Amino acid sequence: MAEPALKQEEPLVKSVFSTFRDMEMPELELPPDLRFNDELEMEGLEFLSLLPDGKVPVAFLDPQYRGLLDKMSYGNEGRSRSKARCSLPQMSEETIGAFVRGIDRVLMPSGHLFLWTDKYHLCTGIDAWRMGTHLDVVDLVTWDKGRIGMGYRTRRRSEYLLVLQKKPRRAKGVWKSHDIPDVWMERVTRQGETHRKPVGLQAALLEAVSNPGDVVIDPAAGSFSVLEACRLKDRHFLGCDIAGKYGTD
Repeated sequence: MAEPALKQEEPLVKSVFSTFRDMEMPELELPPDLRFNDELEMEGLEFLSLLPDGKVPVAFLDPQYRGLLDKMSYGNEGRSRSKARCSLPQMSEETIGAFVRGIDRVLMPSGHLFLWTDKYHLCTGIDAWRMGTHLDVVDLVTWDKGRIGMGYRTRRRSEYLLVLQKKPRRAKGVWKSHDIPDVWMERVTRQGETHRKPVGLQAALLEAVSNPGDVVIDPAAGSFSVLEACRLKDRHFLGCDIAGKYGTD
């Protein structure tokens, strides 16, 4: 008598990955003072106040602060390479928190905020910035800039991009790219802007958590590198900077 065939066992862990999004961005009616794919000159908190609740899938924020320059007292603040950065309008810790809360309000459920930070704030924590929000830190990308910067002991070569997700936390059906390394090497030409960010990395990330035609916001756009990333990936950029585009004539 033949023995019965063994039943295939179910895998202990089901895949948590997917290569598609099962989420669609809600319809967003653009306020009259805002324009898609433009370099708007506007105060960022005012910009956020014009947006409706829970409509946006992706936001980027590069706070303007001098975490290391202010805390470590290198002795050359305001001179040499740090002169341009020191001259920019600075955000207080309270102001950064207000930006993060405003972004939390306009993000759709399971939407993402990509938040640039330096190693001082990475080590000391950003809990105060996200207090009262529905945002959780879910990942971290280190940007290797390929050049040596300042440093009191070790010399800085990297910046850090915290990945925050609005609740409910989900990966499957939300994050559709799985080939983005957590250390990203990209050299950037400053083009007159003192803290320009890597277009390639930002393009890869917004593609991972949005669909073509979706809206990506940046309320402190600086050089508008996120706008460039949106153009590469067929997304609609919506953002501003208090001084327009830094470094333009």
